[in-house]
Amino acid sequence: MPNQTPEPQHATPPAHVPESPSRAQAASADQATIGKGLFIKGEITGSESLYIDGKVEGAINLPGNRVTVGRNGQVGANITAREVVVLGKVRGNVSASDRVDIRAEGSLNGDVAAARISIEDGAYFKGGIDIRKADAKQEKQGGPVAVTNSGASHETAKVAQA
Repeated sequence: MPNQTPEPQHATPPAHVPESPSRAQAASADQATIGKGLFIKGEITGSESLYIDGKVEGAINLPGNRVTVGRNGQVGANITAREVVVLGKVRGNVSASDRVDIRAEGSLNGDVAAARISIEDGAYFKGGIDIRKADAKQEKQGGPVAVTNSGASHETAKVAQA
């Protein structure tokens, strides 16, 4: 049998290399996602925005960031964030430093404290509303605060200006 020496094997780079790794990292750093197959029980805190399409029970504390409850999302928690968008179901109080949006397919059962609120036609809302003073830059604009409710069902709506 002849003596054969195997050829040296060199590591080949992977066939798929992302165009720019920094862009892919930036996109994933912008928003975390809880998929519809996930259930989380406990407290969620952090420094990035969150999209929830699964189930969450406990507390969500993401000040300065956006929390979006997707169409499949079911949240049984108090939410504190800069901005909250509800397309699914939320059971708990919502506190936003900027705005709360309850979209047509969304449902919120709890109290809301925010500078601005939007409730689309067809949305369900049951709870109280506390309109907080906006940031200093918005205070200079002045003018009345308007809360509209066209078609959404609700129990209590309070508008308070300090």
